[in-house]
Parts: sequence; structure tokens; C-alpha cells
Amino acid sequence: MRYQRLTLLLWTFLLSVMAHGQDYVPGEVIVKMKGKSFQTATQKLLGKAGPSVSLKASFPQLGMHKLGLAKGLTVEQTIQELSQDPNVEYAEPNYIVKKATIEIDPSILESAGADQREFSREELLEASGAVESLGFSQNLAEVDVEQAWTELTSLSSNSSKTVVAVIDTGVHYNHAAFVATQAIWSNVGEVGLDSLGRDKRNNGIDDDGNGFIDDYRGWNFYSDTNNPMDDGRHGTHVAGIIVGVGLDIFASTLPTSRIQIMPLKFMGSDGSGTTSDAIAAINYAVANGAQVINNSWGGSSYSQALHDALKLAYDNDVVLVAAAGNYAMNNDQNDMYPANYPVPSQLSVAATSDYDNFASFSNFGRFSVHLAAPGVGILSSVPSLYSPSGTWTFMSGTSMAAPFVAGIAALVVREAPNLSAYQVKNLIMNSGDHVSSVMGKTISERRVNVNNSIIAAKAEVSTAGYAPNYLAANNSRTPASESSAKGGCGTIGSGGALPPGGGVPPGMLPALILSLLPVLVYFLIRARAKKSSRRQFERFVMKSDMRIKIGERELVGHMQTISVGGLSFEADTLLEKGGVVTMQISSPDGSEQVQVQGHIVWNEANHKYGVQFDNVRDGVVESIRHWTKRLAKSG
Repeated sequence: MRYQRLTLLLWTFLLSVMAHGQDYVPGEVIVKMKGKSFQTATQKLLGKAGPSVSLKASFPQLGMHKLGLAKGLTVEQTIQELSQDPNVEYAEPNYIVKKATIEIDPSILESAGADQREFSREELLEASGAVESLGFSQNLAEVDVEQAWTELTSLSSNSSKTVVAVIDTGVHYNHAAFVATQAIWSNVGEVGLDSLGRDKRNNGIDDDGNGFIDDYRGWNFYSDTNNPMDDGRHGTHVAGIIVGVGLDIFASTLPTSRIQIMPLKFMGSDGSGTTSDAIAAINYAVANGAQVINNSWGGSSYSQALHDALKLAYDNDVVLVAAAGNYAMNNDQNDMYPANYPVPSQLSVAATSDYDNFASFSNFGRFSVHLAAPGVGILSSVPSLYSPSGTWTFMSGTSMAAPFVAGIAALVVREAPNLSAYQVKNLIMNSGDHVSSVMGKTISERRVNVNNSIIAAKAEVSTAGYAPNYLAANNSRTPASESSAKGGCGTIGSGGALPPGGGVPPGMLPALILSLLPVLVYFLIRARAKKSSRRQFERFVMKSDMRIKIGERELVGHMQTISVGGLSFEADTLLEKGGVVTMQISSPDGSEQVQVQGHIVWNEANHKYGVQFDNVRDGVVESIRHWTKRLAKSG
């Protein structure tokens, strides 16, 4: 029976991997250069390659290029050759990613009596019996949005508006929800009149010198134009959810939005795009002042280049929000990117329903998905062929849950502007509501609560910003054996894309895995038999006091044991399981101190609290390993 169950699990895993496996763009490669002189290294590379490669795009902030390959050159062959170049840090394919929305067969909707058509504002009001406003009705979960509106501080200056970059299929910037609320971001360097008295918005000049001509309302990286208009509905729906967290977007008289949307189109009407265009959009967002970035898309292939771009956003204090994915999979075991990148300012978001049930389609992960938000049957804005000012419809997916969190993040940044993006992330996680359906499925085990987050932010208005150092270096992902301790996602090959030598051709991968199935089952059974008799990490006795910071509350605990993956301690104060904490730990001789973040667990058998470390930096891990050499093992 055990063999049959393991075989079934392996088959399920293989089918799921093939169901959401990724592709990449033929004839394109992303390459990261080494050395201090980006231009010199690039010239050497192109001179050596000759006509076999062409430069299609550059990302100087990251030292990267997108290269086009001559006919007959394969991506695998080129990556292998580039990896031998002393000027190249890594090379990888230009992966394809897709939107994270659930597509529902219309016949199923029809048979269930449901409706996915577009609605005008008047139809919505008539259906609800409302006269002037629907109030907050984008979802019906108990997330306390309207209560939060009364808590929001009235700030009059334009600078009090938080800029959220929507990196997606574009945004229908003429939609009534955005026009009346003045919710679309405007690039001040590209508006007004130029020295010749011409309207800067379409004068054909890069007035602000940022490398983009007439980008007065964002950019279209999909077709490389200044028009980020949505032709796929997805981005507009996402943007409406973000703005709707701060005001009633269905009201007849709309106030000015507290949030501004920076429209950045990188996906086509089919909801797919490339990592190179996503990187370009992230770079643009960071360079042009976005404080929050929403990424309601993803795929299963690790991209070191995309990871580095998100690290750049973290270094510039940007809150990152990513959809966890819609494959009903465990992200602890099956990677989904960008959600699984362990960037300290990123929130990976799962989806729940109006009744706080965990969405059947939503990915989850006790060590990789941070929290949940409403993502089932969400009402929001969409473009329409019949109305130039747009209409409204319902969509489902972690694509809808993520922008709800992005909207909260924008309001938290507005209320407590001194907080770092890292602190904003933790505040949102810690201020959510515990709901039973999320238990064991996210790090925080919470579903967001807008009002709680706003109240918590107002209490932190004078708090100084703090953010840990973070390195997204090549091959720095957590080894699989330590994934539960540090939130890692498995191992990677050279450059995080393909192993040296080009790797296995994509079409051969399923056949290769299936041919190894009996061997995998054998080793799985052996590993499972051994697992129950050993710990993941050796544990050592280390009795000392420790300082634990939970939000702004600081308490003293009594440490009992420590390992590379976590520690156990006793505390006089009742603590919440899943709560995110920051700890200051001293070495046994008191000569060294390290700061570690983790989440609280409870050991019922030993009646002790534990802390599972999250995203521990390599230097801290080495310090703990060094300490434990002098400690006694714990049974």
C-alpha cells in the first residue's frame, strides 16, 4: 500500500509539473555580465560572437542584456558557450510567464446559473437596490474595508498618494473608475509644455531623460510604445481592485484616489509575456518612483535575472506582491515564480472566498506563501467594446488576491511612510485575521484585514525604517535539505536556468522522469523510512536569555536549544502560532550577536515555543554553525 501511495503521488506530481511547465522564447537569451565595466565587457562579448548574436535590449542597472540569436543557433547551445566566457556571470533562456487568473468554461457557468458578462454601473446599482453607491462590494469577505476608510488619515498633498506599478496586460486608463478618481499615475517630467510650447505628452522627445519618449502614463514593454492600454482585461481588473481598497469605485460621486496606478504592460492579450519584458518593467517601476509593485502572473522556471531585478526593487525599498498561483499545488514543493523568490519585501498571496474558505484552485505553502486574501468572484473594472468608459465583471484567481494586498500595502505606506518595505510586509502579515481554512497553508496562517493593517500602520508612524541585507547571488538559493528552515525552493543548475552543457531538452524531460520512476519510488521509500528516525538539523543545548521583537513589542525569552533551522524557547507571555518575530541572539560566550527573523511554532509534546528561521543570511548560518561546534547535542 505504501508503494502504491508513493507511486500515485509521483504520478500526480509529474502530471502537475507537465500541466504548468514553462516554455521560453526561441532565439533569445538573457545574459548577465561580470566586472566593473559593463560597456567594455559587452563590447568584448559582441565582438567575439560576431554576427551570431545581436543586442535586442539592455538593462544597465542590472548589468544585463537580452540577445537575439542567428538562425540555426539553439538557446541551449548558446547558453553553454556563453557560460564559458570569462566576461559572463550567467546566461539563461527568456522564459514565458502567464497571468494568474482562473479561466472558466462558459458552458459550466451557464449550467450553474452563473454569469460572467459585463455590467454597467447602473446595472450593478439596480441589481443591488442601491441608489447612489454599492459601498465596498468587490468582495464580501469580512476584511473590514469600509471601516478602514474611516481610519485613513486625510492628507492633502499629492505626495501622499502611493504609486503602485501594475505590471500586467496594461490598464484601460480611460475607465471611469480611474478618470474620475485621478488614479492613473502621471510622469511629471513628460507633461505640460516644452520650450517650444508643444505638449510634452506627444512631442517625440524624452523630456525627463529616463530613456523613454513620451512615457507620461507608463510604458508598453510588450510592443515597445508609450501606450500601455489594456487589450486583455486582466490588468484593468487588477488595477480596479487596488484602487478599490482605498475608496468606493462604484459611487456616483468619486473622491480622489489615495493610490495612483502606474500602468506597465508586458503581457499580450492572451495573458502571456516574457521575463525580459518583466525585468524591463520592474526596472522602470523602480527608477520612476513606484513604492509597490503588483505581479499577478508567474511560471515554474527559475530565472536568476528576474530574481536580480526583484532584488533591485528590494534595495530601493519597494513592496513586492505576487500571486501564489492557481494550480492547487504546494509551493513548498513545486516552485512558482516570482512568488517563490525569497525577497524580504515580497508577499506571496493565496486566495480565499467570501466565506473564508480556501479557494480550491489556489496554491499554498506553509513555508513559501505568506498570507491569503479574497480571490473568488471579485468584481472589478474591465475595458469594453461597448463603452469607452469601461464596464465591470467578476474574475477569480490569485491574480485577484494579490492586488488586494497591493492596495493594503499602498495605504500602509501612505499612513506610515518611514517604514521600510520589509516592515510593511511584516505589518500586513501580522495584522490579518486567523481563519481556519488558512491554517497550515501559509506562513502567517492569516487572511488580510484592511482595518487592522491601517490601525497598525498609524501606530507605527514614528517608527524608524529597518531592512536586513539581502543577496540574490547566482546559485544562492537554499539547498533542498534546508528548504523548511530558510524558506528555500530547491536547488538549481548553473545560472538557475539550465545545467552546464545546456541541460535536458524540454521535450525529453517527461520521458526521462518516467523512465526513472521505479528508482525514484525506491529511494523515496528508503528516505521516508529514515526520516522518522532523524532530525532535519542537529539540535544543541544552548540555555540563555534572548530578546524577541513582535511588531513593536519586545519580550525576553529563555532559549533551550538551537539548530541551523531554528530554536526552542520558553516565554511567560502567550504568543500566537505563525507570528513573525525578530530575534537578537548572542553567541554562547557573548562575543557575537546575530539578528534572525522567523515565525513562531508550538511543540505540544515538549510544551515549548519554537522559532522556525526564515530567509537566514549565509553569514548568520555560518555563525550558528560555528557556535554549535562548542555545544552539547540535544536528544
